[in-house]
Amino acid sequence: MKNNLILLADAYKYSHHKLYYPGTTTIYSYMESRGGKFDNTVFYGLQYFLKEYLEGAAFTQADLDAAEGVLQQVFGRDDVFDKANFQYILDTYGGKLPVRIKAVPEGTAVGTSNVLMTIENTDPKCFWLTNFLETLLMQVWYPCTVATISREVKKVISQYFEETATPGAEAGIEFVLNDFGFRGVSSVESAGLGGSAHLVNFQGSDTLAASMLAKQYYQAEKAYGLSIPATEHSVCTLLGEQGELDIFKHVLDTFPTGLVACVSDSYDIFRAAGEYWGEELKTQVLEREGTLVIRPDSGDPIQTLLRLFDILFEKFGFTENEKGYKVLPPQVRVIQGDGVNYDSIRDMYAALKAAGISAENLVLGMGGALLQKLDRDTQKFAIKCSYAVVNGEPVVVQKSPVELDAQGNLAPSFKKSKGGRLKLVQTGGSFTTIMEGESPELKDELVTVFENGALTHEWTFEEVRERAVVVFKG
Repeated sequence: MKNNLILLADAYKYSHHKLYYPGTTTIYSYMESRGGKFDNTVFYGLQYFLKEYLEGAAFTQADLDAAEGVLQQVFGRDDVFDKANFQYILDTYGGKLPVRIKAVPEGTAVGTSNVLMTIENTDPKCFWLTNFLETLLMQVWYPCTVATISREVKKVISQYFEETATPGAEAGIEFVLNDFGFRGVSSVESAGLGGSAHLVNFQGSDTLAASMLAKQYYQAEKAYGLSIPATEHSVCTLLGEQGELDIFKHVLDTFPTGLVACVSDSYDIFRAAGEYWGEELKTQVLEREGTLVIRPDSGDPIQTLLRLFDILFEKFGFTENEKGYKVLPPQVRVIQGDGVNYDSIRDMYAALKAAGISAENLVLGMGGALLQKLDRDTQKFAIKCSYAVVNGEPVVVQKSPVELDAQGNLAPSFKKSKGGRLKLVQTGGSFTTIMEGESPELKDELVTVFENGALTHEWTFEEVRERAVVVFKG
């Protein structure tokens, strides 16, 4: 379905050209993450929306004519949508949008309650356009939130690798968290956006749309989402319970070298680990030039993993690294892909540490909790007007609501917005939002990325990944 930009807004916004106070010529708005689950937010995904929807001629005469009919039906009256507003942009600018957008460089992790992006009209006749675009541009919350969750998981993984893993094993962290979310998202577009946001931090992924989006919209030099041969239950149950061992042997025979993953809980994960992998196929597993990754897929993750590792240590043996934690032979590892989310990941690695098991034994697959079990309120994203010009006079615009707390007392709301034209600066290694005219000696970290229909600054995927890097302390 071809998108018509003129119809990509909340319906009520088509009345705003009349509802803004007479004499308004400038509307300046900003985006921020007002708080949420994590204390910082990774900014990523705006470049996709700019290229896909706003760059160049954003709409045509045919789009405008089609939208006029639709909106007359929507409102049932002809005094809400004013075709002349869009006709002016088409006639004057050839459909290029007279707005300026500034944003923090993509991949940057910014503390919450800071400006991430600003947008303002560059033609006084198009003051209504700024917040008309809010509906579409607000959707950047999604890749930002996925990138943030993914990066926070990377912090957890890095912590447990620092505490329990063999020195040098951290090179594999890029592949510890694997994106299993393609089938669980709401659209192919979500898979590309959310999946590529994960690739900002990791390289393990079965979501091919992610690599394609990164290559098309961020000039990625390669496919960052890498995967391995792996079974599913349709493979492992094909010969029934009595044939599971034959299936396992077929998997090893088919891929005698390299990484291969095999789901092993179709019937009894503990029998599969102890009798099949650990006895019948043990010699073949240990003689492989590569790693078998055994995958449980049901039950309580912590209890299942602890028992599974006990069996694997007994059958395959282990070494104890210099930090005092058990490590399986390099030919055997485990991947947990069920019940995986940010909180359960922390609990799983903490349980392994308490049991004397190195983090390097376990990799993860994360689906719905990575790409779908999140929303705009996970990091409390909002776009609000903070500055305007009305009848030639600058106006600082700000909302400051009060609300009732659980005891019925009036209290300030976290929804209080910022006022004025904004500037993002770095002081003492952290970001702070100030007024545009303040501290002229401090560089504004916001960069103009779009102006009057043209991208004025682009980021490569390599640049985005470099900004988001989590430093491994060793």
